[in-house]
Amino acid sequence: MIINGKDAILGRLAAYVAKAALKGEEVVIVNCEQIVITGNKSFIKANLEEKRTHVGSTQKGPKVSRTSEKIVKRVIRGMLPNYRTGRGRDALKRIRCYEGLPKELEKTKLEIFESRTKGKKTMVKEFAKW
Repeated sequence: MIINGKDAILGRLAAYVAKAALKGEEVVIVNCEQIVITGNKSFIKANLEEKRTHVGSTQKGPKVSRTSEKIVKRVIRGMLPNYRTGRGRDALKRIRCYEGLPKELEKTKLEIFESRTKGKKTMVKEFAKW
C-alpha cells in the first residue's frame, strides 16, 4: 500500500496506517512534508520544542528527530501497542516514510488519503528543522 500524504491530516493518517500495519500490510507513505497538522500552531511548536530540549541530565536522550518523515513515523509509533517488542515492533518495521516521491515509486499508483478540515492547519515541514 502506497499512500500520498499530501493534504492528509496527521492523526487520522497515523491511525489508519497503524491499523493496516498491525494487520500485516506493508505501508509506504510519500510526501510526508505535505501532511497537515491541525490546531494552534504556537501550541504545537511549543510542545515540539519542549520535547526536543528536554533530553535528560547527561544529554543521552530521548532525542526527537527534526526531519518530516521521522516526525510522521514517531506519531505512527505512538499509536502502536508495545512498539519496543512484540507485534508493535513488527508492525513498525512494515512502515516506511519518505519525503517527496522516491524514484523507485514514481511509476506506481498512489492511494490518496482524503481528509478535509475547516480549522487551523499547518504543514509538517514547518516544524521540521534541517
